[in-house]
Amino acid sequence: MLRLGSRTGYDIKQKIEISTRFFWGASYGQIYPELKRLAAAGLVEAAQDPRGGVKRTAYRLTPAGERVLHEWLTDRGHQLFEMRDEALLKIFFGDLLTDEELLENVRARREWCERTLELFRGIDDMAVTGWGPRESPTEALHYGLELMEWMRDWYARKERELTARARRVRRAGTTARRPR
Repeated sequence: MLRLGSRTGYDIKQKIEISTRFFWGASYGQIYPELKRLAAAGLVEAAQDPRGGVKRTAYRLTPAGERVLHEWLTDRGHQLFEMRDEALLKIFFGDLLTDEELLENVRARREWCERTLELFRGIDDMAVTGWGPRESPTEALHYGLELMEWMRDWYARKERELTARARRVRRAGTTARRPR
């Protein structure tokens, strides 16, 4: 984020909130210690940059930091993949719920996907400036748009399946409660 024009921990957090947080979030509790660690390692330089009585520290990459960043960006060996999706975890444990409860979880997630798609489309419509000459972050945004559309469609399909199953159960006159 420093390379893309952010200067302070606050600036970094603001950029993350409209970009990487959807696949790689960071809190202030992670950002500020990391900036201090990078400064101690000589990869960034810190300078006081007060604004209107507010203490601020501005950071910039050092030449060593630029090299390490480039090495990391071009390292094809280790590429961590970690997905944390609480809604999907609740569906994994769906056998512990009634059919109605499971259906409501699926419906809620589909609705969340629809709201997130609206947010992503709004970000896509904004003029993204200050990122770099090729505007690479928009590629990740388009990935997110397509992924969110797929997720919405998957949840909509599960919602239809669960609704149809609930109708069959009602017609058969059996309970929709699952064993616990």
